[in-house]
Amino acid sequence: MTHEYLFLIVAIFFLHRMEKSGYLQSKKELISGKIRRLYTTTPSGHELLVKAKEKVRELFGELFEEDYDTYLSAEENILPNNLNKKALILSYFTVGYNILEGIVSVGAGILAGSIALTGFGIDSFIESLSGGIMIWRFSQYDKLTEDEERKIETRAVTLIGYTFFIFGIYVLYESFSKLYFREKPDPTIIGIIIAIVSTIVMPVLFYLKYKTGKSLNSKSLIADSKETLTCVFLSLSLLIGLGLNYLYNLWWADPAVGILIVIFLFREGFETLKEGID
Repeated sequence: MTHEYLFLIVAIFFLHRMEKSGYLQSKKELISGKIRRLYTTTPSGHELLVKAKEKVRELFGELFEEDYDTYLSAEENILPNNLNKKALILSYFTVGYNILEGIVSVGAGILAGSIALTGFGIDSFIESLSGGIMIWRFSQYDKLTEDEERKIETRAVTLIGYTFFIFGIYVLYESFSKLYFREKPDPTIIGIIIAIVSTIVMPVLFYLKYKTGKSLNSKSLIADSKETLTCVFLSLSLLIGLGLNYLYNLWWADPAVGILIVIFLFREGFETLKEGID
């Protein structure tokens, strides 16, 4: 099965799922002597698309210096509850994106027999741990007293610190396995697309989470943003590894960069745990 057919199967799967959910409708038409299935959005699908555009605009509008006052007050006038709500939205987006990325990567990796793509998907699931902790941290922001919020923030910082080590241990295992077995990068169209999308989405997400964490003085959200930054490093590592292997046959570039990323993860883990204790 070629990569093109694999990509087509995944696309058809998602189209069928959206049609079954009532967001798309399809009909068959004869075009140039061939029967084609054409998809159009339903009223529910159009409504979902409008809402999705609003959420994306709200999430990324600040980056492109649009008038963010349309959605939130100017930063100096933002109420703490609005910042907490923003942190919660960013956390939900992080977990949702990573889970979707993980499902697509693992599924495509199994179908294509790609160990690298499957491992990339498992990375995504592990990355969602930090986002899950942030959802727990900010989900009751409007119901906590100042003392309760301080305690839950301290606990969240400690938990995020542990996730750095969990993430780092897995990346270290993957990197040494690739070096030991002399595993060359195994490019697939879907894997490359996922890596490119991550290098576009994750830096924006890191910036928004880091800035929100600074505004809230939330050490846990700032630490979580650095795990998001690690996702950028891993995606770049994959793309750089593919490029160096193709141009110079440097098959070990990807795992070598992975080991450097592990050092970053362990360092951030120690610093985060230290902040949790302090």
